[in-house]
Amino acid sequence: MTPAFDAITPHPDGVDADDELIHERAYVVRAYRHGVDKLILRGAVRDQKPPGLYFDDTQPLTVHHMIVDLTIAVPSLEITAAKAVLEIHPHSTCKRIEDHYDNLVGLSIARGFTHKIRELFGGPRGCTHTTALLQAMAPVAIQSMWSFNMAQAQSNDVSNPFSNPESRQAVLMTNINSCHVWAEDSEHVAGLRNGEPMEVPLWITRRFAELGRDPETFRR
Repeated sequence: MTPAFDAITPHPDGVDADDELIHERAYVVRAYRHGVDKLILRGAVRDQKPPGLYFDDTQPLTVHHMIVDLTIAVPSLEITAAKAVLEIHPHSTCKRIEDHYDNLVGLSIARGFTHKIRELFGGPRGCTHTTALLQAMAPVAIQSMWSFNMAQAQSNDVSNPFSNPESRQAVLMTNINSCHVWAEDSEHVAGLRNGEPMEVPLWITRRFAELGRDPETFRR
């Protein structure tokens, strides 16, 4: 069972029992494989104030709730459809900016996306919270490609889509220089370039151990 959010992120060091929670922001991004060549993302951001902070009340007060839907072509990662909805907002004129996010169509969600988002929607050119949500959604799209390929392979009755050199090369090109592990001069990348098998993810190793299974079978 997945632990509750509070169990994953307990109070930080320095927060006492008497310290008052005054704000909570939560992001949720879900990715769906749509056929063989589309990825659909729904992202939401919600800001809440605790009960009774602004006035006498027993329920949390939601002050922002923005939703963005993106349809992304695979493998180009180009956005082919976009819709932004400001469900809960503080000002009556907030929703006027929704249609501006139609300009997401045609952008690639791969490298350079964050810079383009700031250019098109930063500051007075957009909604602060919706733009922040978009910046949180882009890495999810990239991360989802692993699962997209896995689901695709399973539908074709292939157990592991990363077990052949061509698939490993595709993974390498997608992830190179995306973080310190995937730096072009890292041990990890050097091993893949030398034809070594991809490391079994630690979360698979851990779960296989719980199930009493050999994690090496994941490679096959």
